[in-house]
Amino acid sequence: MDLYKIADNLNVLSDFLGKRDIDTLTSNALEGKYQITQTDLLILFGASVAYGCDVVGQAVSNNIAKNFMIVGGEGHTTESLRRAIHTNIPEIETMEKMEADIMSEYIKRKYGIGNILIERNSTNCGNNITYALDVIKQNNLFPNNIVIVQDATMQCRMDAGFRKYLLDSKVEVINFAAYKVRVEVKSEKLVIEPTDIWGMWDIERYISLLMGEIPRLLDDTNGYGPNGKNYIAHVDIPAKVLKAFEELKVEYGDLVRVANTLYASKDA
Repeated sequence: MDLYKIADNLNVLSDFLGKRDIDTLTSNALEGKYQITQTDLLILFGASVAYGCDVVGQAVSNNIAKNFMIVGGEGHTTESLRRAIHTNIPEIETMEKMEADIMSEYIKRKYGIGNILIERNSTNCGNNITYALDVIKQNNLFPNNIVIVQDATMQCRMDAGFRKYLLDSKVEVINFAAYKVRVEVKSEKLVIEPTDIWGMWDIERYISLLMGEIPRLLDDTNGYGPNGKNYIAHVDIPAKVLKAFEELKVEYGDLVRVANTLYASKDA
């Protein structure tokens, strides 16, 4: 498979996985689609690249949310976040800190935002959700809508997790993947564009994250759906996405990310 076809297939996966229900994280976008100017709760998840802190910090500064929570303990992406934040702001000590604490300190320093709800014990996508719902209950919040911001490679799975745990709820979940990128071919190499996404994965890591999601989203005996591990609600995966994944497996089968048992739980 030539590089251009590989890039096209990777972009098919990223377009599917990086779910956004609104084009911009703004009050105008919320009003245009949902007839609200503020969400009851915005949740930023720690697995996102550091750039997500700025996306959310700017939006919260502009009063997009009545309540703001950051969720994340220690998982497979934590070291990348620690390095990115500490490199950018050396005064922020990140060693052994949890994702939620690192992100909240950065956002407080840069945007002057306080009153951030923190969940720092979750280690994976499943208990990111269940522990976040616990924090909502503990703080006597009764949101009618929640905006969730996750790394673009994991946004679809996060949405499916919320659909499972909020099955009998009237809560509207609004997705906003933290970034949108394209894989392009330049000088006979695969590159990620734009190049100014702060803390963005290198290309091999990005491919690994994209490739690792499709087997998880499959609703079969090995997947995370109701017919498998039952961590998430059913996800309809378009034939175009499955075809792109199968073609990419020929080149990148060894990059399909397996779950790290160190961060496992019964929730995922």
